[in-house]
Order: sequence, then C-alpha cells, then structure tokens
Amino acid sequence: MSQPVVLITGISRGIGRACALTFAKAGFAVAGCCHSRADLLDTLAKELTSIGAPHLLLQGDLQNSAFCSSLVAQTAERFGHLDTVINNAGISLIKMVTDTDDTLWNQVLSSNLSSAFYCSRAAIPYLLKNRDRCDIPSTAPCGVILNVSSVWGCAGASCEAAYSAAKGGLNALTEALAKELAPSRIAVNALACGVIDTDMNRCFSEEERAELTEAIPANRFATPNEVADALLLLSRMPAYLTGQVIRFDGGFL
Repeated sequence: MSQPVVLITGISRGIGRACALTFAKAGFAVAGCCHSRADLLDTLAKELTSIGAPHLLLQGDLQNSAFCSSLVAQTAERFGHLDTVINNAGISLIKMVTDTDDTLWNQVLSSNLSSAFYCSRAAIPYLLKNRDRCDIPSTAPCGVILNVSSVWGCAGASCEAAYSAAKGGLNALTEALAKELAPSRIAVNALACGVIDTDMNRCFSEEERAELTEAIPANRFATPNEVADALLLLSRMPAYLTGQVIRFDGGFL
C-alpha cells in the first residue's frame, strides 16, 4: 500500500492543526484548508516539512461547494488517492434565538454542516476507488470519513440553538452516510466533543471556565491533541465500526 492520505478541514489551528501533526507523525500525507489564516498555514507547512510529511495546504471558503470539490480533486491529484477525510471546520455562536438573524443562522449551518456535506460528497468517488487497493478479506475500511461534532449536537445547549442544530444535523448526516457507504467498506463516524481547550472556547471568562471545569467529571478541558489521538484511533478501527456518534466529553453528558 502507498502512503495513506488524510484531508482535514479547518487545519490551521486547534483540533485541525493537532490532527495534521498527529496524522503526519503516524505516516500520513496531509492535505487541508483554512478560510483566512494564510500565516498559520505557512507555519504548519514548515512543521510538516520538518516531520518529513508530504502536504498540500490551501486557503478557501468551505461554504462554497465548488471550492470543496476542488480541494478534494487537488488532493487526489497530488497524492494519487485519498483515504481519510476529517470534517473539522466550523464556527460557534452564543446567542439567544431571538438575537440570531438569518445571516448568522445560515453562516453557522453552512460552516458546520454544509461544508461537511460538500466535502464528503466530493470525496466519496475517490474513496470508492480504494476498493481496488484494499486487502480482501481484511476488516480494515477502504476509506474513512470522520466528522468532528459536539455534545451539543446530542443534547442541545441554551443560547447555542444554531450551533446545536448544525451539530445535530452533522450527527444525523454521519449515521445516514454510514448506512449508505457500509456496503463499500467506507466507515463514517463522528466524535462529539465536549469542552476542548481551543480558541473557540476562549470567549469564556476565567470564572466561566472554572464553572465549566467543575461541571465536567474529568475536572478539566480536553486538549486538541487528545481529540487528534482519538480521531487517529477511530481511523484505524475495523470498518464494522460505523455510523457511531461517540461522545468525547470527560463524562460531561
């Protein structure tokens, strides 16, 4: 088998960046994109080069389906194939429903849900081609789609209705797509994260962070590296593990 290839959205920082480095150290070639932080992409490129990992990092808008298709196509062209897709890109929004206008609602849904749909749809034809490269009768998947979700997609959060709806939709997309692709030995799972110590959660004050920590049985926020380790493990599981929304929340829910 040639070098495995992973495509990661929202790769410039947080969970996406941690995934890029974790998968690179595990022997993957890394492709990915971010929306606006070209400076962070340059820094990540240097780190991947130092590891010796082949990489392709692009800047673009995942709310544009044409960009998603181009991202996947360029990845497959550069490396010859595609094995794993991690739909990680997304934004949060803390607002009451009555303060959430149409623009904000559409932006949250597009960033967290539509982008995953667009990238998965574009990637599936390339993942299907892997059946010719798969060992038979191995239980390993011929392709993997991993969606970075949230516990609020499982339970819903006050003042985060748009975000909860988007992540709930992502969970349902995971389960539906898994059923569609299981006959082709393509595994689709989601990791529903709790409170992760990323920029997304730095909007909270020290007092709010302390209250959140107290509400988590594990008594701490998780690190992006822990999420990346969990996703790497999921990518290596037998193809029979599919359609699962796995909570990664320190016992929060």
